[in-house]
Amino acid sequence: MKLDPSSNHPAAHRRACLKIVLSLLVVWFSVSFGCGIIFREWLDANAPHIGTAPFGFWMAQQGAIICFVILLVIYAVLMNRLDAKHGYTEDETENK
Repeated sequence: MKLDPSSNHPAAHRRACLKIVLSLLVVWFSVSFGCGIIFREWLDANAPHIGTAPFGFWMAQQGAIICFVILLVIYAVLMNRLDAKHGYTEDETENK
């Protein structure tokens, strides 16, 4: 895999890391605060129930947590790709 010399700079890597983190934080905030607090009454009235719980209540209790776990997986995948792009991967053959 060829590395782009201009993208191999540590500052470029750091900017890309911050972009990923801030983007995922915006999504997490929107889901946890928006769906769980701001739009809870609207979701209760307009979205289907999950089991016996209204959807807004479910999002406040479970949906935000599930979203957080999904975001952790997305973060790991994106950071592995970014590290590989900038040459910060660990090669298993070097450790042997």
